[in-house]
Parts: sequence; C-alpha cells; structure tokens
Amino acid sequence: MSEDASMGVDTIRVLIVEDQRVLREGLAYLIDGTPGHCCVGSFGSVEEVLANLPQADVALMDIGLPGLSGLEGIRLLKERQPALHLLALTVYDDDERIFQALCAGASGYLLKRTPPARLLEALKDVMTGGAAMSPEVASRVLNLFRDHKPPEKADYGLTPHELRLLKFLGEGHSYKSVAAELGNSVNTVSFHMRSIYSKLQVHSKSAAVAKALRGGLFR
Repeated sequence: MSEDASMGVDTIRVLIVEDQRVLREGLAYLIDGTPGHCCVGSFGSVEEVLANLPQADVALMDIGLPGLSGLEGIRLLKERQPALHLLALTVYDDDERIFQALCAGASGYLLKRTPPARLLEALKDVMTGGAAMSPEVASRVLNLFRDHKPPEKADYGLTPHELRLLKFLGEGHSYKSVAAELGNSVNTVSFHMRSIYSKLQVHSKSAAVAKALRGGLFR
C-alpha cells in the first residue's frame, strides 16, 4: 500500500480485508496502480481492521475469514462508517451467503474470479449507487425475484412507485439510471429512498433490496 499516495478529491479510497496475503497484496497493487484509486488499508481479519479503521469509500471484504466472519465484518464496518460501501469479494456463490451479505449492508457481491477490469468497474458502480454483482450472482438474485412467494401483508406500506424504484436498484441500476427510467431527477430518487429506508427500517440500499426480496415484494 502506498501510504503517501497523493489523493485528489475524486480518488476512490479502498479498504481491503482479505486473509490470503498474496491476494491481499495483489489487490492493493492493482488499486494503487490505477489512477483515481488509492488503497488506504489492507488487513487480514475483521479484528485487525476494527482496531485501526481508516476512512474509506469502499471496502473489499472477504467472507471466509479467520475469527469474525466477513458477514459480521460487513455489519460492524457499516455501523462504524455508515457511508462506507461494502463490497463482498469471495469464492462463495450460494444463495444464503449472498442474502446474508446484502442484509448485513453489502453494496455488491463479487466472486474472486472477477477480472481486474471488472473489479475496478465495480468500485465505480457502488460509488454511483449501483449494485455490483458477478453475473452468476445477479442470475441467482433474479431467479429468486421470480421464485420467491410473498407472505401476506408484507408490503410495508411501499407505494407502487417506490416498489418500481427498488426493483430497478435490485437489478443493478444506479440512482442516475433509475431516475432516467422513471422520469425523475436524482434528487427525487434520493427522496423516495429515504422514505423506503424508513418504511423498511433499514439503513442501506442493499439491505432494502434484500428485505423487499425476502418479503416477496417484487412479484
């Protein structure tokens, strides 16, 4: 990690939590070597990062970590830095871990075989309100949209417009592209999202999408 890296106002500050040293160092090298990006910290466990948590914009979080799991790490880091975007980077692609990560506050879910160029795109995606997912993960989520049966009276008082907005976000759209699809301004989308957070009692876009999906709201 280049601790003395010069950061401009648009630099994406990235935090890495990965227990495999070679992969951790490779990610840090990739990020520090890409203009507009800077690795502000790399750690081998959740405990290490919690003991010395730097200010960051995005955290790349492994799921299978020694000690506290990456799922717990996502929740704890989101509590410490609510504005931090958590991006799971893992070998696991099962439905349960995907849901747990999204419910814990992850802004996206990538597999470790993701090409470097796509990983860098994902960092930009989450910074602009997108939900970054590997194609295999997105396919699973969309299948669950179709297959999940809703329980009775689980609409949480969301309006049809709020449901449409939330479904677009769940499909990976950014606030800007959702605004274009719905004929709204980005500020209007942000206003509706605050209402959605309040109704669903969540604090992040990904948690809202996960709760809506579990409640069968996209039928």
